[in-house]
Amino acid sequence: MNSTPPLPLLVFSDLDGTLIDHQTYSAAAADPALKALKSCGAGLVMASSKTGPEISRIRDALGWSDWPAIIENGAGVLPPKDAGLKDSAQYDQLRGHLNTVPQHLRSLFRGFGDMDAADVAKTTGLPVDAARLAKTRAFSEPGLWDGTVAQRAAFLDHLAGQGVTGREGGRFLTLSFGQTKADRMAEMIDQYRPDHTIALGDAPNDIEMLETADIGVIIANPHRAPLPPLKGETDGRITRTRLAGPQGWNQSILALLDTLQLT
Repeated sequence: MNSTPPLPLLVFSDLDGTLIDHQTYSAAAADPALKALKSCGAGLVMASSKTGPEISRIRDALGWSDWPAIIENGAGVLPPKDAGLKDSAQYDQLRGHLNTVPQHLRSLFRGFGDMDAADVAKTTGLPVDAARLAKTRAFSEPGLWDGTVAQRAAFLDHLAGQGVTGREGGRFLTLSFGQTKADRMAEMIDQYRPDHTIALGDAPNDIEMLETADIGVIIANPHRAPLPPLKGETDGRITRTRLAGPQGWNQSILALLDTLQLT
């Protein structure tokens, strides 16, 4: 007999520009909603392009280390209470494929593996010690693209022939072997079987996750173009916030907990 209590709600949340402020990297504005989730017995799965060590630190600081996290845009999963230090064999293979791209296209993509910690810190706004964690990759390669749309298509077409895909996030073009946040989300829903699911995100790599959840929330991000209309917006299953980052996250979660009668 299964003695595990039923899970009322499982929340899947992007980090940068969503739960975490795009510029300050603080989640303080979301504290009331985070406490409310704890109070009602909900689970929180952080889903980001960040590495295992990065998310482990954030997850511990916010008090959600008992829950798994989706790391590197869905390319991997960080188990509960895990520090996130993994074998880099898949990342090394990915970098090998990247370096077969013709030089006139390869030179237009500057990945984290092409930068030292100081460069990553300057690019992301992270402190240098946090930038070092961002470079400890196991599955995927984020980077800056500096070419045209047509050149980007040619770049990704070459990589697709080797099983590598590219996904646009809030800040970077991230390369991986294809698994997405939504793939991992489906696995966790099957595992935990929550009564309700909510997904929150602000970038193109969050779209599948937003459309998969029972309720999706597009967090406003003034630093990028708005997401296109998504399936589920016309019937109100997916909504958009007016407030950006953790302020919008906080307001949305508190309102949804009230709607779901979980307060």
